[in-house]
Amino acid sequence: MANTSTLVKPDRGSILNDPKARSLFYQVVLAAVVIAVFYGAYSNTSRHMADAHIPTGFSFWNAVAGFDINQTLIPYTQLSTYGRAFWVGLVNTLLVAVLGIVLTTIIGFTVGVARLSPNWIVAKVAMVYVEVIRNIPLLLQLLFWYNAVLKPLPAPKQSIQIPGGIFLNNRGIIVPDPQFGAGSGWVGLALLFGIVASFGFYGWASVRQKKTGQQAPVLLVAAALIIGLPLLVFFLLGSPITFEAPVLKGFNFRGGRQIFPELAALLLGLSVYTASFIAEIVRAGIQSVGRGQSEAAHALGLNARQTLRLVVIPQAMRVIIPPLTSQYLNLTKNSSLAVFIGYPDLVAVFAGTVLNQTGAAVQVMAITMAVYLVISLVTSFAMNLFNKRNALVER
Repeated sequence: MANTSTLVKPDRGSILNDPKARSLFYQVVLAAVVIAVFYGAYSNTSRHMADAHIPTGFSFWNAVAGFDINQTLIPYTQLSTYGRAFWVGLVNTLLVAVLGIVLTTIIGFTVGVARLSPNWIVAKVAMVYVEVIRNIPLLLQLLFWYNAVLKPLPAPKQSIQIPGGIFLNNRGIIVPDPQFGAGSGWVGLALLFGIVASFGFYGWASVRQKKTGQQAPVLLVAAALIIGLPLLVFFLLGSPITFEAPVLKGFNFRGGRQIFPELAALLLGLSVYTASFIAEIVRAGIQSVGRGQSEAAHALGLNARQTLRLVVIPQAMRVIIPPLTSQYLNLTKNSSLAVFIGYPDLVAVFAGTVLNQTGAAVQVMAITMAVYLVISLVTSFAMNLFNKRNALVER
């Protein structure tokens, strides 16, 4: 009698009948097609650029730029290279992105909470702000802030003086310029240590509160570390940081630091516009928290402010953070509209002036797009880490 316990593998015939081999074959073919398409595009572009005498390399990077930039956070002159101009534009873009994210977050959260205020006037004013601002194109708002708000300001001789030695005129905002002497680095290290220590204390306090229910004075400790510690080091070292006050001489100010109206208009426009979307995100996040949570907090003796800060907002953040990330990315990318009001960001300096002078359109645009891609990916990565800490974890 034949032994039926031994299984005989069926003959598959051709290797293409094997699903794994067939899948591998299709992937290899697809990869070859993609490589061929990119190679053809690269060869065709290189040939046409060579025929049109357009640079195909990056030799322009170390050539002398020969143009001036009115606002620079790093040393730059007309004798600097195009590569240096790139870094100036990048730093200016990062400055707007960081300051804009901070400012728009404050405005957005404030307006979002105000929309749910029991005060009828406050709620309606917040609603009008959201509905009006988010339905007007951003470019028009930037032009409004620049041409209708900042340009009509008085001349330097008739500057509007703000307490603290600050002057506001049609050439920008003139503020005292900090002068860093010996020992100022220790003040900076104290500030950095205070910020890091504050985040560490916040994490420890959150874990402690989840385990024991006891609250820690997070805000008080953070203020002591971020403000008190640097001030203590500042006075112990004999005030190593001084401020040069601006003084009006002739038709303009001497001394101080000038914040150009282009930067102010760009920050105001981006922050106010993006905050209108963040306000709706915050409102939706707060409304996603069940009313029972607030009622339970009130039953425990918490007032409305404590309930919002300790109960509602922490739970709403799980809903707020993902769309909030998108708004941060939009703000960073929308900063490229700075070219329309003359602010020297990466697009205006590198993808504008440098491109026009060198003619290296492919290289310049590829670098510019890569920079915005990297900034967006880093922002998304940081926000995803923050979201992971606040996400709901199922048992």
